[in-house]
Amino acid sequence: MDRSYKNILVTGGCGFIGSHFIRHLLGKYKNIKVINVDLLTYCGNPENLKDIARDPRYKFYKADIGDYGAMSHILKSNRINCIVNFAAESDNNKAVNSPLDFAKTNALGTATLLEAARQVGVKRFHHISTCEVFGQLPLKSKFRFTEKSPYNPRTPYNASKASGDLIAKSYFHTFGFPLTISYCSNNYGTHQFPEKVIPVFTLKALQNEPLPVFKSAGNKREWIHVLDHCRAIDLILEKGVIGEAYNIGTGLEKTITDIADGILTVLKKPKNLKEIVPDRPGHDSRYLLDSKKISKLGWKPQKNWSDGLTETVNWYKNNPQWWKPLLVKSNSWR
Repeated sequence: MDRSYKNILVTGGCGFIGSHFIRHLLGKYKNIKVINVDLLTYCGNPENLKDIARDPRYKFYKADIGDYGAMSHILKSNRINCIVNFAAESDNNKAVNSPLDFAKTNALGTATLLEAARQVGVKRFHHISTCEVFGQLPLKSKFRFTEKSPYNPRTPYNASKASGDLIAKSYFHTFGFPLTISYCSNNYGTHQFPEKVIPVFTLKALQNEPLPVFKSAGNKREWIHVLDHCRAIDLILEKGVIGEAYNIGTGLEKTITDIADGILTVLKKPKNLKEIVPDRPGHDSRYLLDSKKISKLGWKPQKNWSDGLTETVNWYKNNPQWWKPLLVKSNSWR
């Protein structure tokens, strides 16, 4: 990260990736302050940052990025010079049932935060996007999405993220606002809310319940450990070119069946502890990113899949006090 950024605002910092990024920043940089803004909707969990809550370099605000007055006050009073925007509604299943909530946060919320940041004169804004804005790839395609691939979102979640991205890009082109964007593949790791596939499968297996495998079990996703994602964002803040976008991917693809079998192996559960369930609407077949651009900045993933999955699954196994209260909040894991 650019050493001139002393007061950093992280939005969505109580979520899965945001909390890991805050911990990464405070662990690596000693002379910074991190301001965390999170509305604490269902997947925002203060327990994710319990270990650093009393660090004098850390401050938390419960606030909505779509509240211009609140954002403007926080930016000014904390002299924020760098923003990393993780705040988003991110579950495809929930987006099918409540698409307006996703548009409100991911598009309008991003626009509001951008305008507050522009008016205050923030020196750097990094916007977190997703590979899903590009649509889907055929399963047997040799093509990978580049940073210049056209947007082709197919679900309300993907479309809301694409909308926020386009608004962010317009701020660079129209106002010269100091912006960068990153598109990342599927993240996994500890502290992920139990609506995503790896924690869902892990918790099901721990309770000897069948793992719900989509009918299109051959669909693929590219996977990255959350700490590798954090290191990539850090590098973009140091070496990334203003106005540019960067793909963050590993090239490692897994099917839903691969993931289910891997988790069952770690937990020493029978492979037949699976059941086929209908696909969700708009279920994309495959995403794969071309990450050569960020590799040229000096980034490469450090966590291999086998070790990362084993560590993640065992963390859930050994920390029921973290996930059991969250099951009440989640409808999709059942």
